[in-house]
Amino acid sequence: MLAAVGIAGTVVFDGTVFLLLVDEADAARALGQLAQYEVERVARPIAAPAPLPSRPHAWVGCLLYALVILCVSQFIADGLWRLDAARLGELDAARVQAGQWWRAWTALTLHVDGAHLAANLVGGVWFVYLAGRQLRSGNAWLLTVIGAGLANLLEGLFGPADHRAIGASTAVFTALGLLAAHAWRLPGRPAQRWARRWAPLIGGVLLLGWTGAGGGEETDVVAHVLGFVVGCALGATAAQPWAARGLDRMPQWLAGSMALGIIATAWAMALGA
Repeated sequence: MLAAVGIAGTVVFDGTVFLLLVDEADAARALGQLAQYEVERVARPIAAPAPLPSRPHAWVGCLLYALVILCVSQFIADGLWRLDAARLGELDAARVQAGQWWRAWTALTLHVDGAHLAANLVGGVWFVYLAGRQLRSGNAWLLTVIGAGLANLLEGLFGPADHRAIGASTAVFTALGLLAAHAWRLPGRPAQRWARRWAPLIGGVLLLGWTGAGGGEETDVVAHVLGFVVGCALGATAAQPWAARGLDRMPQWLAGSMALGIIATAWAMALGA
């Protein structure tokens, strides 16, 4: 360190301790430099990031999520819609590639059976609630619907033409990615140690691997991964100051209505096809 500031010195051992020897003319400056070095090398405490604001209405997005998939299932089961509504709404890659983009969103509301519905209902409610606590309920619901549909659209456009899928699991993992990446990119994290800074994203990836790849051959792993990746992209973007300001200004009833409008428009397109 002294050599870097132009002070020559020699370290010797007198049999008991090590001594730093410098010219007498440099002694005062060397002491000053050493004292300054000691001050600078002391680790400064890292200020904890500001606590997240309370979001007392985070449950509203969960309610909307549950109502949509339960109502669609009930309407189809009771024959309140066209008898072929499930066929019209499934993610059929060949038809998506032919221009039926709305299937990317209608497929999110369809399920094979009660067990499939219950699993996606529980997982979706939990992750949408956590995302709502972080981004506000309407924002989380809107971003989840947009992201999950985009993930399905990517799979439909670029997957094999014979691929077919239904289920809200893509939305579940979109909400997980949204939550993980938004927490990762929150202001204040860059000053933390890398392990703490990356912990939310690493935790999300581990949870994706633990829950998204199970379930046997019927599990649509590609959709789960795409949902998570798109959710991460949206979450990281939403954490940017310019995006956060825009989301904070948006009325939550409007964001929620836009999400419902996307689903309603997709189903209107499907049933009118």
